[in-house]
Amino acid sequence: MAPPRTIEIAPFFNLTLGFNTGVSFGMFREFFLDRPLVLAGIKMVIVAGLLVWAMRTERRTETVSLGLVAGGAVGNVLDRMRQGAVTDFLDFHVGNWHWPAFNMADTMITIGVVLLIAGSFWRPRSMARAQKQPSRPEH
Repeated sequence: MAPPRTIEIAPFFNLTLGFNTGVSFGMFREFFLDRPLVLAGIKMVIVAGLLVWAMRTERRTETVSLGLVAGGAVGNVLDRMRQGAVTDFLDFHVGNWHWPAFNMADTMITIGVVLLIAGSFWRPRSMARAQKQPSRPEH
């Protein structure tokens, strides 16, 4: 599939091939165009931090969320190291307005972030159980 070919899947969704040399939505594209390994290195440091956080947390939701974000970031790093850019191919649109194309790694990062934010509003079960147990009177 050679760019700019587009395959229409549904009235709101296409497959289209694109390459992102920048960060989210192509930001800083000019800076990272000739420095793909710099961005890959920065992302790997972030991934290491996310994995340390995931190993230290006791909340399963947080661990899964951080794993999704880290896994998506690693997927994008591998793309960047292999070809100097991240391959994007998922194109959602309404009429002529298109959301910037993205890939499955970006999808996992987004799901992980949404789950992490949503999970921050849930109390851990151990804390909920401790609050439900009545305190015993002391004699």
